[in-house]
Order: sequence, then structure tokens, then C-alpha cells
Amino acid sequence: MQWIYIFIAGLFEIVWVLGLRFSNGFTVLVPSLITIATLSISFYLFSKSLKFIPIGTAYAIFTGFGAAGTALVGIFIFQESASMSKLFFIGLMLAGIVGLKLTTPAEQHGEEG
Repeated sequence: MQWIYIFIAGLFEIVWVLGLRFSNGFTVLVPSLITIATLSISFYLFSKSLKFIPIGTAYAIFTGFGAAGTALVGIFIFQESASMSKLFFIGLMLAGIVGLKLTTPAEQHGEEG
């Protein structure tokens, strides 16, 4: 369940970062409220994952997933540049996230006990 928490927290991270873009420095009410709400949910779910996943692994996955997702949203929704090197490094981040998940010992997955 903790891996689901971290995944959903990463999705909410993407939303709150987008909210920041539209909040205009927290001067536009609705995007500001969305940012604060999704930021709170994101950190709450992230904190729940820390009960079972080592903090370094959890934080790397949380921020990596959020960064990669936000970069992809920028490319596909806001028409930001999508060079081959940029896509390669986004893929490398995602591969690192999968690698961290696969190399976390089973007892830290919450699957024992």
C-alpha cells in the first residue's frame, strides 16, 4: 500500500506544481486553493509511505516521479521543448525510480510481519 501512497502523492505533486503556475504567486484564488489542497494531500500521502520505505528511497521516488511527470505535462500540454536528450533523461529518471523500487528490500516494502 505504501508504494500506492507514494505514486498517488507523486500525481498530486504534479497537480500542485501546475497550480503554482496558474496561481500567479498565490494572487489568483482558485489555483492557489488547489495548490494548497493538493500540496497537503501530496505530503500527507508521502508521509504515510515513510512508515515502510526508507526516507532516501521514498524521497527520491516522490520527487523523481513528480519531476518527470511535470516535465512530461510541460511537453504535452504547454508545448515545451521535447529534445531527444530531454526525453532520454526523463526516461532515465523513471528508470531510476523503477530501480529504487526493485532494490528496496522486501521487509521495507511492508510485505513481512
